[in-house]
Amino acid sequence: MSDSQIDIPSSFIALFVRPGQTKPSASHQEVAQRYEICEDMANLLTEHAQTVQFSQGLDTQEVLARCYQGLLADVSAVSAMEAEWVIRRLAELLNWDTHAPS
Repeated sequence: MSDSQIDIPSSFIALFVRPGQTKPSASHQEVAQRYEICEDMANLLTEHAQTVQFSQGLDTQEVLARCYQGLLADVSAVSAMEAEWVIRRLAELLNWDTHAPS
């Protein structure tokens, strides 16, 4: 799919808008690439998160917190702000309460 066909949510675009600015600090192509990575990551984590929840008997917030820490452990994958977005998206995909990473 070309970058121009990707519907990037405003919540993701906001990650690239600096305080006091109205436009993203990155190109549309870069934002689209980062969005695809983060959306894919959230989708890939759904099965893992459900498996961890059921196999370890953890509540959803603990599972999300662990996933967040895992995302932060690999600094080359996503930024901290992107990791927060991935976790919110993961919670949305699983119909879990939204998590505020800590």
